[in-house]
Amino acid sequence: MTHLSIRGLTKRYAGQESAAIDGLSLEIESGSLVALLGPSGCGKTTTMKMIAGLLEPTSGDILFGDKSILDIAPERRGAVMVFQNYLLFPYMSIAQNVGYGLKMRKIDQATIDRRVGEMLELVKLPGLGERRPKELSGGQQQRIALARALIVKPNLLLLDEPLSNLDAHLRFEMRDLIREIQQEMGITTLFVTHDQEEAAVLSDKIALILHGKLQQYDTPMSFYDAPISREIADFFGGVNFLPGAQAGGQFTSDLGTFNAPRGITSGNGIMTIRPEDIRIAEGDGENVVTGTVASHVYVGTHSRLKVQVDNYLIHVITDADVIKTYGDGAQIKLLFPSHKIWVLPPEAA
Repeated sequence: MTHLSIRGLTKRYAGQESAAIDGLSLEIESGSLVALLGPSGCGKTTTMKMIAGLLEPTSGDILFGDKSILDIAPERRGAVMVFQNYLLFPYMSIAQNVGYGLKMRKIDQATIDRRVGEMLELVKLPGLGERRPKELSGGQQQRIALARALIVKPNLLLLDEPLSNLDAHLRFEMRDLIREIQQEMGITTLFVTHDQEEAAVLSDKIALILHGKLQQYDTPMSFYDAPISREIADFFGGVNFLPGAQAGGQFTSDLGTFNAPRGITSGNGIMTIRPEDIRIAEGDGENVVTGTVASHVYVGTHSRLKVQVDNYLIHVITDADVIKTYGDGAQIKLLFPSHKIWVLPPEAA
């Protein structure tokens, strides 16, 4: 297993004013699974290619353990990258594709055959060794690409948007398989994604990159529960923001005073609460506001409401059958649980 250190990593492309990635520093624990999360063009894949040795950094360093790898050839780094478009050899059988890395290392054929069988079992595709890539589904091809990467027992596994080409059902299936294999092998894994849910479900920690810079490096729960800026809260689906002032765990706003002990301790700030954390109240009380349902959408497993409270439109995700009681125009009371409120600093606006 490999501890990965990224220190002040920067990449500037000729002719571009802004760096593709600017001063990125991360410590990725040995055996952990970390997501590089962000929108297209934020520098995620550039970072991964620098780790793999496919791009040279403008400045900064990359270390495996306590040793810099910048002067080590890509094929000798022990980092294997799985691309989103699989890159399987169409003229080779599945067994030949999976065993290719061992063949290049001049491993004997008997050992290659045995290891290929083990890898196909690992990715739950036994018996498909004689087929060609075109005979497999997209999900199966992605598993073969993963098996080909793992067969060489890399120190570091790099996955570039591994689920982006799969439909919803296959994404769930492949997501579970990647996590299962990663935990079983204990291999340090870094994967690129633009999908917040995918990052939260798969990873031990998330590195959120926006505008080429690291914004927050934390556990998935912290991004939902305690984002450090409004932009980060926005990226993770936060839509309810209320300006005001915080003092002694009490947040005073245009909608009244809320018991809000989490976040900044004093001064002007922005109160936020996720739509799924708001509850429908039966009566008045602490942290309860009254509003009117402006619109509602039935999604099957839940309902989404937009509730007008004075000059603010509050988004609520709640039980599916709520719309039987609260249709458009209905008056409704909303409870903001104090332990779900988070108060951001004003500069995060």
